Amino acid sequence: MAGVVAVGECMVELSLAGPGAAQVGYAGDTFNTAVYLQRLGRPTAYGTALGAGDPFSRAILARMAEEGLSRELVVEAEGRLPGLYAIERDANGEGGFYYWRGEAPARDYFQLVDLALLKATMLGARLIYVSAISLAIVGEAGWGVLMPLLRAAAGAGVEVAFDTNYRARLWPSAEVARAAIEAVIATSRYLSVSTADVAAFGGGDPEAFARAWATKGAEVVLRHGDRRIEVLSGADVERFAPEPPVPVVDTTGAGDAFNAGYLAARLEGRPVREAVAAGRRLAAVVVQHPGAIIPRAAMPDLA
Repeated sequence: MAGVVAVGECMVELSLAGPGAAQVGYAGDTFNTAVYLQRLGRPTAYGTALGAGDPFSRAILARMAEEGLSRELVVEAEGRLPGLYAIERDANGEGGFYYWRGEAPARDYFQLVDLALLKATMLGARLIYVSAISLAIVGEAGWGVLMPLLRAAAGAGVEVAFDTNYRARLWPSAEVARAAIEAVIATSRYLSVSTADVAAFGGGDPEAFARAWATKGAEVVLRHGDRRIEVLSGADVERFAPEPPVPVVDTTGAGDAFNAGYLAARLEGRPVREAVAAGRRLAAVVVQHPGAIIPRAAMPDLA
């Protein structure tokens, strides 16, 4: 049984490398975190829907096998193809993203998956990991299935981790997004949130938003635009100054890597300061490589 269950979408990733050239990879926010958690010693099952028999779905399944991710929660949908996105980077390594995902089977995951299996796997996990992108792609029908599962898991003592990774274009409105996001936060033990996300979905003052959820039982990692970090739990706040910058090739996946490093450390029982250091260390290496998932040989020692 997997210690971590992550749910979301893995897409075909095209990293544009000049006119007529691109590097093909496979990534997605929760998928990236799942890969890094697995590499950091947390056995992880990834729940998503792919196509069946096409070269891209086969490659994603092969990548999962290579990384050791359990595929027990993967659904293969005949006649469909996984989503695709392209990254165009600027001189600072910041990415412009272009998506083709409207018909991706991951959107219908909760209508396609064996719900009894999904529920049993979630209830047997130590941690469930989802993001606001996970919510956005499955829509209202998916929320109607996911929310009772998260509430049941949280009620059974399973910890839920949630990243408010907000992408406005995926939602019908900021108001709809905020309602769905806050419903998941209410079940969450760990919350990763950026000040930019809170401002974008209308959560008000980011520090007040984080403080409110911390007093309700969440451990909130609040990431500021100037790279400061605050971790709020109950009435306690730990503050971390920005670290020195590193050379940046591609910022894609940095936040996902930070979440993996942080959560892996906390699941090991390490204190918050060590968890923040682990997340930052992994993210600092990720931004020095193209694409969201770095080669295994590049993984830093986070002990």
